[in-house]
Amino acid sequence: MELALNTGKTAESKGFYKLSMLQCVGFGSGDLAQNLIYQTISMYLLFFYTNVYGLDPAVAAVMFLIVRIIDVIWDPLVGTFVDKHDPKMGKYRSYLVLGGIPLTAFAILCFWNGFSGSLLYAYVTYVGLSMCYTLVNVPYGALNASLTRDTDEITKLTSVRMFMANVGGLAVGMGIPIILKLFDPSETSDMSTSDSAWLSTMTLYGGIGMLLLFFCFSQCKERVVMDKSATENVKVSDLWMEFVHNRPLRILAFFFITAFAMMAIGNSAGAYYINYNLHGSAGELSIFMGLGSIPAFIFMPMIPAIKKMVGKKGMFHIFLITAIVGMAMLYAVSMIESLKSQMWLVYVAQFVKSTGVIVATGYMWALVPEVISFGEYTHGRRIAGIVNALTGIFYKAGMALGGVVPGLVLAFVGFDKDVAEQTLFAQQGILWLVSVIPAILLVVAMFIISRYELDDEVIDDINRQIEARNNEEV
Repeated sequence: MELALNTGKTAESKGFYKLSMLQCVGFGSGDLAQNLIYQTISMYLLFFYTNVYGLDPAVAAVMFLIVRIIDVIWDPLVGTFVDKHDPKMGKYRSYLVLGGIPLTAFAILCFWNGFSGSLLYAYVTYVGLSMCYTLVNVPYGALNASLTRDTDEITKLTSVRMFMANVGGLAVGMGIPIILKLFDPSETSDMSTSDSAWLSTMTLYGGIGMLLLFFCFSQCKERVVMDKSATENVKVSDLWMEFVHNRPLRILAFFFITAFAMMAIGNSAGAYYINYNLHGSAGELSIFMGLGSIPAFIFMPMIPAIKKMVGKKGMFHIFLITAIVGMAMLYAVSMIESLKSQMWLVYVAQFVKSTGVIVATGYMWALVPEVISFGEYTHGRRIAGIVNALTGIFYKAGMALGGVVPGLVLAFVGFDKDVAEQTLFAQQGILWLVSVIPAILLVVAMFIISRYELDDEVIDDINRQIEARNNEEV
């Protein structure tokens, strides 16, 4: 793709708005809220279903797949709806409130054991949660692109957003085992199987998440949106047309599916790995899961500087390789019997792996406004809802793999939740889920992102041409 590049520094002008730190924090609180709710689902729902609720791992795996298939139908409907409509409370931000309340309710119901073992109840609550999550997440993703066109501001916004998202990840990964113990201090096992403790924990996390969604709503001001007349004819088929004609979007979409599959598989296997491979305590599980987020507090604030030094692709490649190295370390430590008892080595490997994963998968969200602008430059419509619905389909496909693959692998290797000492084959299967399969997916992700072509100079020029074109039409 060749574009005539304009030089010179872009001052704040129409479209290129500067964002205050409060606005960035306000926007980031939306991702923090969603992580408190959905990361709990991602990391612990499979464990809850198999060890508390009483579902067979293979049955749970099939359910996760079916829910994701429903998402494939639901996501574009939501994306089309939010692009076509303009609620009084805001085109995109209004759904933080309208969808946030039922999202919280379904999240709590997912961890209620009132119908223990009922597959119908599990389907109804999990499908309901997933649909409400889309109703929040698709408009939230589009909200990112409605705040400014300035790539430096988008980078800053994304850095703050992912910093806060990982606060949520830390609160879930490290906090859930601790909170469960607080609600059920009599529990003697490493991971609580008390249904009341799980329900109370999710109620606490869901309530805090809902309040944060309200705060996000209050701090976001939409200033880069198309006129209602320009989007009133948006239809579901536009999703396919956008996918066909927007090459950067296709590349990003496939990166999403591999990245989220990698994260979901590794996250869902963490509790099994500590409990059954290392026979760790609840405290050790808390540290291990928490290390999945801690590197964000070190490296996310450094993203703008790192990107300036090595560029987008360079940054992706450096940190994806870092993640692969960390996974290799985790596998090596786990395979050598004399090292398995050295938890500090496991923690180091987890820290290295998480450093690479957090930066690479965190910054990918900054590319979404770019592909939205590319589509607007190509066909004249800024259909942010459609684009986020499409990326949502792909990252939920990745999440589907994260739900299906662990359940099928656990069933294949003969995992038995009632046995404290799993067979060597079962332990090996858990180790595949923690390190080997995610590493393979990262290699695929590296190849995909190497094809992305919108560097900062190109996307800045695209945005300037769009604004110039819009000014001419006024």
